[in-house]
Amino acid sequence: MSRLGKLPITIPTGVQVQIKPDSLVIKGPKGEIIQPLPQSIEVKQEDSELKLSIKGVVTNKNKALWGLARQLVANAVKGVYENFEKKLEISGIGYKAQVEGQDLVLNLGYSHPIRYKIPAGLSVSVDKNTITLVGVSKQLVGQTAAEIRSLRPPEPYKGKGIKYADEVVRRKAGKVVKSAGAK
Repeated sequence: MSRLGKLPITIPTGVQVQIKPDSLVIKGPKGEIIQPLPQSIEVKQEDSELKLSIKGVVTNKNKALWGLARQLVANAVKGVYENFEKKLEISGIGYKAQVEGQDLVLNLGYSHPIRYKIPAGLSVSVDKNTITLVGVSKQLVGQTAAEIRSLRPPEPYKGKGIKYADEVVRRKAGKVVKSAGAK
């Protein structure tokens, strides 16, 4: 049995869940998510709780999908009730970011500024050296943060680049220069 799959999902007040044969439509104060479901998983709503179960034959694959589907639905319910947020920090001389319309313009030490198209359903704000991504979908927020970070990942010698706010970059010692007289 899946330990995650058998846990019920509590639906907060203000969130509506509509069950369809192959998906769930979840609406809340922050937005709406359509969460597809595997064919081997069924959903039942009891009062203010959602319970997922396996329909048909119980196999290892179905047990894995059961836990996965439960967590995806739980994230969707949480996302429409309270948005997901990721913060990225930019460090380096001359490194900066700004939002222009639907683009995030980044100056990261290259010969040209990088224009990153902001996906629909995501809001981006820049405050000094911090980029804040806010959205309903946990997957979209995390994937966008990873793509922005990959434009200039932090380097281990000076720590310049884009890193997550809670990330710790292990620093390396630079080259040691020996004096000319000693051998």
